Amino acid sequence: MRKKKILQRPLLTASHSLPATLHPIMTRVYLARGVRSADDLDYALNRLPPPWSLGGIDVMARRLAEAIEAGRRILVVGDYDADGATASALAVSGLRALGGDQVGFMVPDRFRHGYGLSPALVEAALSMAPDVLVTVDNGITSLSGVAAAKAAGIEVLITDHHLPGAELPAADAIVNPNLPQDGFPSKALAGVGVMFYVLTALRAELRERGWFEKTGLVVPNLATLLDLVALGTVADVVPLDGVNRILVHHGLQRIRSGRARPGIQALVEVSGRNPRDLVASDLGFALGPRLNAAGRLEDMALGIRCLLAEDGDQARIYALKLDALNRQRREIEARMQADALRYLESGDWRDCAAPGVCLFDPGWHEGVIGILASRIKDRLGKPVIAFAESENGILKGSARSIPGVHIRDVLSAVDAVRPGLLARYGGHAMAAGVTLRRRDYETFARLFSEKVAEVVRELNEEDVIATDGALSGEDFSLSLAESLRSGGPWGQGFPEPLFHGDFPVVSSRIVGGRHLKMTLRSPAGTPLDAIAFSLDDPADWLSCNQLRMAFQLDVNEWRERRCLQLKVDYMEPVG
Repeated sequence: MRKKKILQRPLLTASHSLPATLHPIMTRVYLARGVRSADDLDYALNRLPPPWSLGGIDVMARRLAEAIEAGRRILVVGDYDADGATASALAVSGLRALGGDQVGFMVPDRFRHGYGLSPALVEAALSMAPDVLVTVDNGITSLSGVAAAKAAGIEVLITDHHLPGAELPAADAIVNPNLPQDGFPSKALAGVGVMFYVLTALRAELRERGWFEKTGLVVPNLATLLDLVALGTVADVVPLDGVNRILVHHGLQRIRSGRARPGIQALVEVSGRNPRDLVASDLGFALGPRLNAAGRLEDMALGIRCLLAEDGDQARIYALKLDALNRQRREIEARMQADALRYLESGDWRDCAAPGVCLFDPGWHEGVIGILASRIKDRLGKPVIAFAESENGILKGSARSIPGVHIRDVLSAVDAVRPGLLARYGGHAMAAGVTLRRRDYETFARLFSEKVAEVVRELNEEDVIATDGALSGEDFSLSLAESLRSGGPWGQGFPEPLFHGDFPVVSSRIVGGRHLKMTLRSPAGTPLDAIAFSLDDPADWLSCNQLRMAFQLDVNEWRERRCLQLKVDYMEPVG
């Protein structure tokens, strides 16, 4: 692990009205995350902003209502990641529940169609003779794809959350909270969250039209779709602001109470999780990767079919296929990571001091470069773009960034310096995609590093890990660990509680090949179980007698026995 400086998160001194019954550690944790009152922890659905505060949603609802009333063929066009898959399943399920009797879906093949609503995807979609295309989690930069669909006489409705380019596509309706001047209070909605809001507006529009009375349809309870919203939101690593925490909270409640759709129940089962104890991080680290594996290695349609399955046995078959693909993905990733690390540690890498790192190998798998970029970014503490070879001399790159470096803005700066160098790019602050010609790789790598350097000059160069402080002896308790577990949902922008301290090591051993299982001595002198997962060199830690750690208070369940365990995020030898 790279050496880091451990600092406690600042506690804002403004007055607060958090309940006096809260454990003092819980109060400390909430204050450090900007929570000031019990209202901030009230996750009732009626606290969500109304759908009509989202720009363009009235036009979107009207056009969808007209399409449903007229019995038009609606084709949902998704994306090949977990957000796109959950948003596709949500759109199909919701539109059908609202009376759409000709609703299908299509998801691009990343290797043949590229990202989003491309002209190639429109061409493929024509065989399904759609009247209306509804994009989910994509479309805001699909100028040529929208133009191709419009030229074919197809209505195009875009729902997306990605940042727009300088020009908007000529769609018939667009809903995206990240459009300029959009007044929606949350800019952090994932694609699945945007589509959920569209469905709530559509239901209201159909009510006004008397649609449910005319058809005899039962007005659907859209809250039954929140398990999908929770999974897509957490898996897309968008900030868990107040709006997203409400959505994720209710989705988790459905899963924990056994009311999730069969596909999500099957994913929980194959990932070895107990649904009763599921937390947000399980969605991101257990369910999300299995869903993503389909889009990375084969076809995300498999993941969408799993989420749409109405029969538990059928859902389990799909989930087992996704689990097998995820194991295959891990094997490919391990080989690619070994390649990258060998290169970085060799004398061949000239840019070891570069503030921004580009890596390319013609043998790398295009579907796994995003995970590779994330792993190398964590190891180096620098923004990383990993590239794989596509076809016709084209490279496709996946970028992952560090706090303070908005990676899409960096790509935009490169594009401004050398217009035409990037064939395509887009994304978020922390993750982005880029396409360029292979012959331009060296030029791009140099410009990318230069633009990252301009940003990081403004940052504190120290590598810091932020924690919620130290704990006293009595704080190491199962009850506090369970309170912290249930006190979320925790995630991006609302981080899981993390603490630090120095601990004598009583014993340690390697388990599972790469994990270090330890017994530590607490400040009160009692033994503590601890585990550090996925170490590159676990044997190097066996001789340590004392460790400085940043850790989570976790609940370990083994054979129906629950006990406290420290889950180590970071550690370094003391002395």
